[in-house]
Amino acid sequence: MSWCVSRVSAALRSPALRRLLSQSSSREHLDGLVKKDKVVVFIKGTPAQPLCGFSNAVVQILRMHGVDDYAAYNVLEDQDLRQGVKNYSNWPTIPQVFLNGEFVGGCDILLQMHQNGDLVEELKKLGIRSALLDAEPSQEKK
Repeated sequence: MSWCVSRVSAALRSPALRRLLSQSSSREHLDGLVKKDKVVVFIKGTPAQPLCGFSNAVVQILRMHGVDDYAAYNVLEDQDLRQGVKNYSNWPTIPQVFLNGEFVGGCDILLQMHQNGDLVEELKKLGIRSALLDAEPSQEKK
């Protein structure tokens, strides 16, 4: 009996198992983060002070649409979060955008959605009216 206990105890101390358990709890933690709010972004810096051009672009696109109620996580404060979200989404870069718990993409995808109108539609599905719908149309030259 003690042989079995010591084998199990040794297995629990193995680095590979600890990594697996850590990844599992990290995945559950990230799952909770991305599903907690309708719009979630993982960026370098904060919305008030983005620390890279791509993160700044994501913040500006959301701002143009009038989206100010969103969760933003600074991946520079936590290396495990930074690597964890990359593993979670299977996407190698930051920033990362999630809408209603679903991974959308990074800066380039969000910019494309903004340019082709898909972002307005996706926000509408979340019950968020894009501020761009309220913008006055430009005056046509006569």
